Amino acid sequence: IHPVLARIDGAPPGTKGISLFLVPKFRVKNDGTPGQHNDVVCSGLEDKMGLHGCCTCSLSFGSKDECVGELLGEENKGMKAMFVMMNEARLGIATQGLGFASTSYINAVNYARQRIQGPDIRNMLEENPESVAIINHPDVKRQLISMKAYVDGMRSLLYYTAYLFDKVKIAVTIEDKEKYQGLIELLTPVTKSYCTDRAHEVCTQGIQIYGGYGYMKEFPQEQLLRDCKITSIYEGTNGIQAMDLLGRKLGMKKGQPFMDLLHEMNKTIAKAKNLDSLENLAKKVELAVNALGELAMHMGMKAMSEKFIDAFAAAHPFLEVVGDVCMAWLELWRALVAAPKIENAKKKDVAFYQGQVKTAEYFITYVLSSTMGKIKALKSDIPSIMQMPNDAFA
Repeated sequence: IHPVLARIDGAPPGTKGISLFLVPKFRVKNDGTPGQHNDVVCSGLEDKMGLHGCCTCSLSFGSKDECVGELLGEENKGMKAMFVMMNEARLGIATQGLGFASTSYINAVNYARQRIQGPDIRNMLEENPESVAIINHPDVKRQLISMKAYVDGMRSLLYYTAYLFDKVKIAVTIEDKEKYQGLIELLTPVTKSYCTDRAHEVCTQGIQIYGGYGYMKEFPQEQLLRDCKITSIYEGTNGIQAMDLLGRKLGMKKGQPFMDLLHEMNKTIAKAKNLDSLENLAKKVELAVNALGELAMHMGMKAMSEKFIDAFAAAHPFLEVVGDVCMAWLELWRALVAAPKIENAKKKDVAFYQGQVKTAEYFITYVLSSTMGKIKALKSDIPSIMQMPNDAFA
């Protein structure tokens, strides 16, 4: 059965005139059994960059004028019906991106532990220094902790969004249900876009860890990069997600969902400030959350002003800032859970808990510092991207 968007004769122009139909491969008889073929034909297979295990094809409907579709829902309401599916699918695509990134990270860690090449830089002055596993080299370890930070953060963001779905289902009051539903709607474009963009970045680093071998098809990393790229394109490109965040989600319900998100962040920050080991990190995240609130107000006002085109030209950088701050919040949350467990942890668990804290330190110290620079740039009166003449692209 194929869900198909199509236009009924006489329908309004544009997306307002699109209806949704169910088109079966075989027509269904009155007794429910399959009947004659419904004139749906695969007219070609696409040769794609990746996802070779999942065929993408062109379908021809009614080439013999014998295709029948059943209207699903109301006439001209097809886009609205489709987005019920699309919004959940976008979270599925974010999960797919996480899967690619996590696999690339695990492969890279295992390879870096096994690959012996070059001496430890701290022993370079010794005579005939022993070669070590590349995980001991500073730049390799930097890339690995960056990969880990994004993989851990993306996983937490997806778990948190799934948790919100559960909160909607068990909500006792209408107010709570609306609150958690609002957070889901706000985070959906952020989760889809941010997770898939960062996943591609992680997969790129995964190839880099392997060096030249990463570029070879006999190793798994290059396929992950190719397969991952589609996640930033389908179910709404990431540029569209950014416009959705700025144009719809940021200002919905007078900005209440966004304020609810900041409130959730501040609850974690308040708890982390009570731990001596996390107090400084919590203060840095607090500064970023406050700056994000100011930026959201600035972008929202700009999107409703005469300079709205400039606001939407910066929609994707704005979404990335929101994603960065969400990552910092969730990394802090992970550290908040892990830090108190280190002292009494079993020997085999100590490194895991320490890793949570060190990953949070890395992300909040290095990545979030860059994010603060992005926030400053987005708030400044920078020259408009839209002033660039089309003919200047040569």
